[in-house]
Formats: sequence, structure tokens, C-alpha cells
Amino acid sequence: MGQHPDADAAGGPAGARHVPVLLPRVVQLLEPALRDRPAVLVDATLGLGGHAAALLSAHPRLTLVGLDRDPEALALAGRRLVAFSDRTHLVHAVYDRIADVLGELGLPRVDGVLFDLGVSSLQLDADERGFSYARDADLDMRMDQSTGPTAADVLNTYSVPELARVLREYGEERFASRIAAAVARRRARSPLRRSAELVELLYEAVPAASRRTGGHPAKRTFQALRIEVNGELDALQTAVPAAIDALAVGGRIVVLAYHSLEDRIVKRELAERARSRTPEGLPVELPGHGPELRLVTRGAEVAGDDEAADNPRAASVRLRAAERIAEAAA
Repeated sequence: MGQHPDADAAGGPAGARHVPVLLPRVVQLLEPALRDRPAVLVDATLGLGGHAAALLSAHPRLTLVGLDRDPEALALAGRRLVAFSDRTHLVHAVYDRIADVLGELGLPRVDGVLFDLGVSSLQLDADERGFSYARDADLDMRMDQSTGPTAADVLNTYSVPELARVLREYGEERFASRIAAAVARRRARSPLRRSAELVELLYEAVPAASRRTGGHPAKRTFQALRIEVNGELDALQTAVPAAIDALAVGGRIVVLAYHSLEDRIVKRELAERARSRTPEGLPVELPGHGPELRLVTRGAEVAGDDEAADNPRAASVRLRAAERIAEAAA
């Protein structure tokens, strides 16, 4: 994965495409949990397999479980990882099914979990997928095109209050109600089907002053629709606790998030698991009440100026990592 979810697919040098974000740092953070033993890593957002290839190369005894909801991404990653095929299990699944997938593979515990959130380069760069506001395409936005409603379905069937909620919560869009009302007026004449139609509507609905200072007027709406269509935040709220539960003691979780809504979910879960549940004032830690995690990063780490300049997709990344130090209390 590793695509800034608001990035314009046309932006940035061609060489920046498919470059794994914060690759050396991800490898460094996971190394203590994976080195010198037959470890198991879950790459919960396999994408094109850039992080996975580096980790499999670095650790000859590593077994990788790679998940992705996009069948096309899985196929491309499989070709990239063909040299490691005897050490990989590639599974078509959304990351909230981590526990089910590991159960089916007979892997009760793993040594590392990696999440690289957001829409992938593959998805954003494919014109026909409808993720980019820079190119005209059908309003699809499904990461898995074999299932579920499209962005056009959301725009044409949601009530005005429900559509405004999606834009406000998932896009942090100040003009959510105004945009939802404009969509309702437009679809009363004919359904919205193409991204260019939506971009035109947004230019008209968002005040000119905001367009001058707030970036592209379609950025937040396209982000909100993508999150809603793919149920991304709901899936993440299930996936992060499940990933931590799957970690063996000494195992590590690394998460790369690209906007505040994702990062907030990750930060909250890691902080909660790193907190002692012993009541304040007691002189000793109660058995089973100590923290499960040790935070490995101080807050959220960001890409350096050089990487952000070389790879625009790294510009908004927020990386957090933690190590499992104890099992959960029974």
C-alpha cells in the first residue's frame, strides 16, 4: 500500500510510484522480532509487496502471511514474491479477518504485523478504478471490485443527512451539508456516474475562498467516499486489536497511517494496551493488570524531508510501533 489517500495520481515523478514508504525504518523496527529464527509476519496490507520483499530478503527463515482485499494486487505481489513462494501465504481478505486467516493456517501466534494503510499506488494509478479526482472514470472506488456498493451507489442512494455525515466524519469536510444538498439536486436530474461530474459539482458547491486556500475541492470528498465504500475505519477498528492479540510476547506491530482518522484509531489502541490497569496508588502491579505493550516509537514518526521530496506518497505518513511484552489477562 503506502499511497497518501489524498494524493493526485498524476503527481510526483514516475520513479516514485510503488516505492515502499519508510522501508528502512519498517525493516529496522521489525528486525528484533524476526531475526535469527523461524518467525511469522503478517503483512495485513500487502499491496504490491514492496515491504514484504525486503523483509523476506532480510530474514531467510521468515514466513509471510500477506493479506489484501484487491485480487489484482495479490496477483502482482505474487509475481514479485515468486522467489519466496515456499515461505509465503497470500490470502484474499480484508485485514479485519486476521484472526480467521491465522486460524485457517494453524498459526495461533505471530512475531510481527505490518499495516500500510490507505489506497495503494496500483489502485490510484488505474484510471478505471475511479479513485483519483485528476482523471475521469466511473465512480467505483472499490478496493475489491468483486463485491459491495460503489461510490456512485453512495452518492445516488444515501439520504442527504447520511451523505453529509459521511463527508463530515470521513473527509473532515467543512461544507459537507452544502455538498450533500448539491448532490441531491444533481441526482434528481440524473444519477452521478463519472468522477468528472462529481469534480464539477464540487467546484460549484465549495466556496471560492476555500478553493483558493484549502487545496483541491474534491480531495476530502473523494477520501470520504473511498473510506465509506470500503468500510476502512470499521475494518481498522477490528483489525488492530486482533493483530495485537495475535502477537507472541516479543512480537512487534508497525502501522503506517496517512490521515488523522486512521492514526487516531491506531494511537488509541496502542496507548490503551500500553497502560497499566492497576488502580492508582497501589504500591505494586497487580498480577495480570500490567501493560501488554511497550511503545517502540515516541509518538508518531514521519518521513524525512528527503524521502517526502523523493516520494510524495510519504509526505503525510504517520508511523507507530509497539512490542508485545505480556499476554492479556485471562
